[in-house]
Amino acid sequence: MNFSNSEENYLKAIYHLQAESDTVSTSALAQQLKTKPASITDMMKKLSAKGLLNYKPYYGFTLSAEGKKIALTIIRRHRLWEFFLAQKLGFNWDEVHEVAEELEHVSSKKLIEKLDAYLGFPEFDPHGDPIPDSKGRVRPVQKISLYELAFHQPAFVHHVSNQSTELLELLKHKHITIGTQLEVKKHFQFDNSLQIKIKANKTETISEQLAKNIFVTYEQAKKY
Repeated sequence: MNFSNSEENYLKAIYHLQAESDTVSTSALAQQLKTKPASITDMMKKLSAKGLLNYKPYYGFTLSAEGKKIALTIIRRHRLWEFFLAQKLGFNWDEVHEVAEELEHVSSKKLIEKLDAYLGFPEFDPHGDPIPDSKGRVRPVQKISLYELAFHQPAFVHHVSNQSTELLELLKHKHITIGTQLEVKKHFQFDNSLQIKIKANKTETISEQLAKNIFVTYEQAKKY
């Protein structure tokens, strides 16, 4: 079954919202997609008729098993293209999302499988988000925010939750990217900012807000 770009965008957005709440509301989806609630209602009816959505007016909606499968396929394509753009074409990590938003709608299964093999079957995209495998499986990872990291405990940047251009630009300025080794040296009570050591010697002070958007693991990611 073929789906329009708009239908795929809706399925992907619902999947991401369901990670935060079991049931997705019309208003939450309208805000996510920057559209009117009336447009949301029309699309929900279409997706429900195709068996991709469990939808009850006024009660919210969730993806069906088939809807979740399609959403993961779209996310897989998006993140593989992000990896390709960053690793093979030299795009910065704050540039890949917009281009991948267009490429994710190229639905050739053979192309995506060959792309995955060509890239060496990466497990994570340039922002540390997991790439679903060909069966829609996502590798679970134990991670904590940098703000929660114990003092003098070396860890590696694994994921950035806020992937806005502004935040990624700030991280780039501070020479922090996926895989960067960090260590918290001091917590300033006045504004809850942190002094961190980057890699072996460089020291930076970062805000509480920034620290809470950086997630780390104790082992460096093997892919990307």
